[in-house]
Formats: sequence, C-alpha cells, structure tokens
Amino acid sequence: MKLKLLIVAILIITGCKHEKKRVADNHDMTKHEVNDKMNSSDVVLEVYNYNGFEKFLNKKDDKIYVINFWATWCAPCVKELPYFEKLNSQYRDKNVEVILVSLDFPHLYESKLKPFIKKRKLKSKVIALDDVDMNSWIPKVNKDWSGSIPATIIYKNDSKKFFEKSFTYEGLEAEVKHFLN
Repeated sequence: MKLKLLIVAILIITGCKHEKKRVADNHDMTKHEVNDKMNSSDVVLEVYNYNGFEKFLNKKDDKIYVINFWATWCAPCVKELPYFEKLNSQYRDKNVEVILVSLDFPHLYESKLKPFIKKRKLKSKVIALDDVDMNSWIPKVNKDWSGSIPATIIYKNDSKKFFEKSFTYEGLEAEVKHFLN
C-alpha cells in the first residue's frame, strides 16, 4: 500500500511541477479561510489538516453524511461532481449532507480550486484537506483505501460504507437510500 501511495504522490507532484509554489506551514493548522484574489472573493474555502477534518467523519447526529474526496485535476472526480450536487439538492430536506473534500494542492487553491467552485456554482459544502502525511491519515479514513480518488464515504451515526470508485447518480442515490431505511 505504501508503494501505491508513493506512486500516486509522485504522479501528483510531477503533474503540477510547472505551477508556482505557495509556501505555507500548516502543521498546527486546524482551519483557516483562504481569501481569493482572482475574482472569486465570494468563495470561502475552509482548509483543514487531518486532525481538524476528522470531526467530519465521526458525527453522530442521525444525519446521513456523504463525503466525497476529489480534486480539480481528477477527470473522473469532476465528471461525478454533478451527481453529488444533484443529491445534495434533492435530499437536503431528508437529513442528508454532502461534503466535497478537495485534495487539490494548497498552491492551487486561488488559481484553480476557488475559480472551479465559482464556475461550477457548487452548492455542497466544499472543504480542502491539506495534510501532507498521507500515509498516516488515509488508513484512518478507511483501512482499505489505496489513496486513489474519487473516493466516497457514506455514513449515519456508526453505520459507514466506503467506496473507492466513481458513481453514476443512480448508484449514488441507491447507496444513500440504504441509509434512509
């Protein structure tokens, strides 16, 4: 599994090597808001390290949570985002909350992620997970997760299902309906 994670990390790093790097020390960060300078100033992005993010994985309030891990550079992730948006819209009144967890690189928040959120008019809660210690937090999310995206967790209280795959709307809705019964 560590070899897979290393390969994924290398592919990610080499794919973005031409982007301008933003230097940030986030070791003690739990949440901060990133202000946009590229005409997306109305987009507020919550950024967490794993310790700050973990609370989203363990809520016990009888609500159904659909947590999707994605990135703007992941074509299958982008393709399925409208399904999560539709689910959010159609099931909001049924106690379902969709949370889109971006794994985009911090230096791309301003130039890629926030403009993407604005252009796509995403209504679901979007947060960024900025924690470079993938070998530590990925198995905490799910012990079987290889680290590839898209990946989705659907849970209600102590009942949880993990999916390391892309969804159609029908497939996503069917999984959520299991939790509604």
